[in-house]
Amino acid sequence: MDTTVPGITFNPKGECNFCEVHDHMDRAFPLGEAGQRKVQEIAADLKKLGRGKKYDCVLGVSGGRDSSFTLWYCVVKLGLRPLAVHFNDGFGNPVAGENMVKACHKLGVEMRTITSDWRESKDLKIAFLKASTPDMEEGTDVGIATALYGVAAKEGIQRVVIGQSFRTEGIAPLTWNYLDGKYLKAVHKRFGTVPLRPWKPNDPGFHLDLEQMFYYAFIRRIKTVTLLYHVDYVRADVDELLTRELDWVNPGAHYFDDLYQSVIYYLNRTKFNIDRRLFNYSAMVRSDQMSREVALERIKHINGIEDERVINLCIKRLGLTRAEFEEIVKTPPKTFRDYPNNYSLIRKLRWPIKILSQLNLIPESAYDKYFNCGT
Repeated sequence: MDTTVPGITFNPKGECNFCEVHDHMDRAFPLGEAGQRKVQEIAADLKKLGRGKKYDCVLGVSGGRDSSFTLWYCVVKLGLRPLAVHFNDGFGNPVAGENMVKACHKLGVEMRTITSDWRESKDLKIAFLKASTPDMEEGTDVGIATALYGVAAKEGIQRVVIGQSFRTEGIAPLTWNYLDGKYLKAVHKRFGTVPLRPWKPNDPGFHLDLEQMFYYAFIRRIKTVTLLYHVDYVRADVDELLTRELDWVNPGAHYFDDLYQSVIYYLNRTKFNIDRRLFNYSAMVRSDQMSREVALERIKHINGIEDERVINLCIKRLGLTRAEFEEIVKTPPKTFRDYPNNYSLIRKLRWPIKILSQLNLIPESAYDKYFNCGT
């Protein structure tokens, strides 16, 4: 991590605040025997809540490495009965799509795909291009979360499992990736042209403001489980396992289960001077899964995810010409702070958010995300 990251600070030893967050989380979520005990506690909790029901939990899948491993681990190692849920916004990588179908078939897991309203999804992507902020995937990020919560609410399931690991992914700096339902609606109100469907508990669409989070967390008592926080998950060892067990095929790059990531990485680099690999690679270095020398060498080169053919495909899928796209994105860079959002309120709710994170009523990384990652 370097000074291109907004809000980065360094202590007298030269360690940045993101390393401090990682060290804190490493102590809070130990691996080894302590991690295994925690995993067994989680599995017992899920099985208890699922007793007499068809499913023990909702599990988010994308066809990428992390979610595919999490699905395999839950079924094969823990004997759980997850309902696999995938959010489709029209930009999925066909390779990842085949991975999901094969994995669920081999593991005997039901997969439910929540397909967004294409008009809404496309309109939100164009709106965030016009907003000129680096968090261009806001609509999809919110859509994934609401798909998981909506299915859990509909099926009466109280646990949502996500395949996320701070040890291999890190936490994105706040200004690079800010998740807030009010922010989404503000950008949509200013630049969108297609009305968003109203919120329903079982069909939330693109609505995830504080009141919806309150409903899912406190009324429906749905908790988020970040299972990989407690598992000795070494990314380099997983590909062979997934290929052998699930006939899994690498989509081509981390996060490339979503083709729109080509556009995001390209614009982040060329417009915002952001290399999103920084927080991923830094996490891998801290976890001894990549050497610092290898990481530094890799970021000298443009990320292979920036495939010009895929970028053009995505632009075409948005209904734009390349000239129209370039005209939209040449506007001056901005951040979420340039639009109405809940951040000032979130800051006032610092301690309740910390407690909610500790209770897993919201993801465990939420507190650090909003308060320790580049505020």
